[in-house]
Amino acid sequence: MASTVVVIDASARRATIRTTPGMILSDVLQEACNKLGADASRYGLKHKNKNLDLSNPIRLSGLSAGAKLELVQLSRSPSVVSVALQLPESEAHDSPGGRLIEKYPSSTTLWLILRNFESMAPQRNYTARATTKTETGDAGAGRLYHEAPVISIMGRELSSFTDLQKTLAQLGFNAGSVLLRLGFRISDTPLEEAMEQIERYFKSVSGDEKVGSHATSMTTNESVPDTAQPVWAEEDKETQTPPEPRSPSNEGQRSTPTPSMQQETEIPPDAEPAPSTITGPGQRPISVFKPPESSIPQAAQQAFNERDYEPTVAHAKLHHARLQGSGRNQTLLSDKELAERENAKAQRVADIKEIVIRIRFPDQSAVNASFTNLDTSRSLYDLAREMMAAQDEPFLLNFRSAKGPRTIPPNGTEKLISDLGMSGSTLVNFLWGEEASLEARAKPVMKENMLAQAKELEVPIIAEREAPEPVPKDPATENRKEGGKGGSKGGVPKWFKGLGKK
Repeated sequence: MASTVVVIDASARRATIRTTPGMILSDVLQEACNKLGADASRYGLKHKNKNLDLSNPIRLSGLSAGAKLELVQLSRSPSVVSVALQLPESEAHDSPGGRLIEKYPSSTTLWLILRNFESMAPQRNYTARATTKTETGDAGAGRLYHEAPVISIMGRELSSFTDLQKTLAQLGFNAGSVLLRLGFRISDTPLEEAMEQIERYFKSVSGDEKVGSHATSMTTNESVPDTAQPVWAEEDKETQTPPEPRSPSNEGQRSTPTPSMQQETEIPPDAEPAPSTITGPGQRPISVFKPPESSIPQAAQQAFNERDYEPTVAHAKLHHARLQGSGRNQTLLSDKELAERENAKAQRVADIKEIVIRIRFPDQSAVNASFTNLDTSRSLYDLAREMMAAQDEPFLLNFRSAKGPRTIPPNGTEKLISDLGMSGSTLVNFLWGEEASLEARAKPVMKENMLAQAKELEVPIIAEREAPEPVPKDPATENRKEGGKGGSKGGVPKWFKGLGKK
C-alpha cells in the first residue's frame, strides 16, 4: 500500500516522496535529492534526531505514513564499511567458505569492489567474463557474449552496469558491514560491444580518473570466454574470427575465459590430419597454422541432413532409461570408497606423461606443441613469447579446466598436468594485456619466419550419410495378416458362425 513521507532540507524546502513498504530508504534519499537539487552522496536522513539506516526498506524503518524526515549533510570523510563477497560455487574453490572479506570506504562503487577482489588473485575474473552461446539464433559457435556480474544485497538485485556504479553510501551502507552475493548472468550483448560500452562509460565520466582507467582494464584480457568452449574440431571447422578483446588489466587479468577460454578437449583421431612439424623455440617440435582467410565458418558451408536432428525410438528409450535410473535411490559412498575414487583419480593424472596444447592467438593463427608432466606454466609462457613478434608486450594465457575457466599464472611454478589439471588435447587462448600497444594488436602476433612455415588448417568434409530406403511390403504377407485372427475388418469371425449350429 502506497504512502508518502516528507523530506525537509536545511532551508526548510520540502519534497514529498511517494513510497511503498518495500522501497529502500536510500531510494527515498535519492529521489528527494533529485527534487531538491542536492547530491545524494553527501546527505543522509534523520527522523526525530535519529539517523536512519538507509539500507532498510520502509516497512522495517519504523516510519509512519506522512513522516517528516530531515535531510542532513554527512561528513566529507567517507566511513569504513566491512564488505563480505559471497562467491558462487564455481568461483569459491580458492576462498575459505566461499567468501571474501575486505574493508572499503563508503564512497567505493560496487564495480570497484569487484575489481579489487579480482586483483587479489590472478585466476579471479568477476567483471569481464564471457561465454560461448551455441543455441540457434544470432549466437553461433565461436561468438562470445558478455557474462555480466549480478550482486544481491538484502533482497535487491543489481545487474546493470549503471547499478554497479553505485557506491556503498548510495545504497545506504555508511558503516558496519554488508554481505554482497555474487552471481553471473549471460547477456545478449557480444563481448566486444560490452567492452566498448564500458570503456565509453568511464571515458565519459572521467577520462583521467583512476577508477575509469581501472575499470576499463576489464576490457580485455579478463574478457575471455568464461564459458564453455567448443572442441577443436568445431572451432577449426568454423574458421570464424571471434572479436578480439580490448585490453586486459595487468593487475587482475583473469579470465573467465577466461576461459571460456577454452575448454580442454579431446581431438578425435580423424578430426584433422596429422600436421607436419617444425622445430620451434627450445628445440621443441611444433605445428603452426595460418589464420583463416574467410570470416564464414567452414561448418556453416557444409550441407547437412535435417533428419539427423529428428529423435528416434532408440533416443526415446535411452532417455526413458536415464529417467528411471535417476529416480532410483542411490546409496551414498562410504569414506573408503571416496578415498579409493580420489586415489584412482590421482593415479590417472600420474599416468599422463605428455599432452598436446594448442595456443590460439587473437588473429586466429595457432600453434600446437607437446608438453610433458615436468613442464610448468612458465614453459608455456616462454613458448608463446618466443613465437611473438612483439615479445615485450604483456599478455595472458587462459584455458578451461575441469572446474571452469582459469587463467594460467604467468610466472608460476605450477605443473601443467598435475597442478593445472590439463589432460589430452587442451586449447589455450592468448589474450593481450591491458598495456599492450595498439600497434602490436593490429599486426600479426607470430613472427614472420613462423608464419612463413605455417600450414592451412584442413578440416575434413564429412560425407553425408544416405538414409536407408524403406523395404517394400509384400502384398501377400499383408493379405495373410488381414485374413488371420477374425478375417478382414468388418467381417464375421469364424468362431461366431458356429454358435447357431447344434
